[in-house]
Amino acid sequence: MSEFLNNDKNDTKLPSGHPVQVYMDENRLIRDTIKNINNTNIKEDFSQFLIFFERLCLIEKHYARKENQLFPYLETYGWTSPSQNMWAMHDDIREDIREIKRAIKEKNITTISTKLQEVFATIEHLIQVEEHRLLPNAISMLSKDDWQEMRAGEEEIGWMLDKAPEPYPQTKSPEYIHPSADTKKRKLPFSLDGRIKLNEGYLLEDQLNLMLQFMPVDLTYVDENDIVLFYNRGENRVFPRSAGIIGREVKFCHPPKSVDQVLMILREFKAGRRDEAEFWIEFKGKFIHIQYFAIRDKDGVYRGVIEMSQDVTHIRDLKGQQRLLDWE
Repeated sequence: MSEFLNNDKNDTKLPSGHPVQVYMDENRLIRDTIKNINNTNIKEDFSQFLIFFERLCLIEKHYARKENQLFPYLETYGWTSPSQNMWAMHDDIREDIREIKRAIKEKNITTISTKLQEVFATIEHLIQVEEHRLLPNAISMLSKDDWQEMRAGEEEIGWMLDKAPEPYPQTKSPEYIHPSADTKKRKLPFSLDGRIKLNEGYLLEDQLNLMLQFMPVDLTYVDENDIVLFYNRGENRVFPRSAGIIGREVKFCHPPKSVDQVLMILREFKAGRRDEAEFWIEFKGKFIHIQYFAIRDKDGVYRGVIEMSQDVTHIRDLKGQQRLLDWE
């Protein structure tokens, strides 16, 4: 199978648009891009190098599809090592690319050239792993239905290619059903009994309440009739709320000095002229960020507004990076 995948004369046996065929097409593009960069004098033709490098950065889409589309299917068949090992390799490449981007800002040609060769070697190794192990095994393990569902889901992430691949299969694909929602074809490690079906997944009522309770933000949902339907009851709310506001018209939930602004936001949201409003204030020694988001259904019809308030004092003070856990 690996010979089949690596033979340019034979890999067209895969149907057009098949996810594996797309991975192979992208691998050729990656190798061509690396070749173009190696043939460019970075110092003398920096602008041309940047064009090729930006193309290489699209490799993120290649890796994101593997992590979010291919790996979950392999896991359902019991093959989990790609999720653990290859994902780590993806992250190494991502960090190398970030380092190159920093060197580009400084126009440090020496660092750019040195780091490029390191990342090229890692990318080539990963391509070899893909073509000799990952993709052949995936073809052996997954069904046609699996590949069809996967191909439909790839639309959410996109591809490195200049245009979207042909549909797979060539006939019109069925409406996309996320793998987490298609329990007939993808066995989930939990029962659906008593769970609330959400757009992406299922939660028990207490899980949903706990998730909302522990989110570090205040959320309030007001419907299209300006009636308060919900707020999350966290222990460290920015602004106090009580059950008495449920079913109350939102204009009565704000002090007189701010109610005019709230009503103006609602008018603009309903008219479709605005979708977001934000404020930030000093409140009891904290820096508070307040946002309003218009909620619209798939037809663009206004369905209400979410108010979100968050204490961002700590966030504002963050500097640099912390990429490792720092527990004391």
